[in-house]
Amino acid sequence: MLRKHHSLLLNWFRARGQFSSGIVEGLDTKTKLTTGKAYGFRTYRVIEIALYHALGHLPVPDTTEKFFEEALKF
Repeated sequence: MLRKHHSLLLNWFRARGQFSSGIVEGLDTKTKLTTGKAYGFRTYRVIEIALYHALGHLPVPDTTEKFFEEALKF
């Protein structure tokens, strides 16, 4: 595997610390938090959707709001 990505690995040394890995670390932290909140979800697909919403800032579907509106009527 290292031989396959040899040129990409050497790019890190050529950059000499000019690039920060802060963005990747931030995404990793968000992923861990979202996965932690998703504890107990029944399928991987639900966790995947939660990650799309957390990391992609996707809008909440209208069906969710309608569901809660109906629940509040009781």
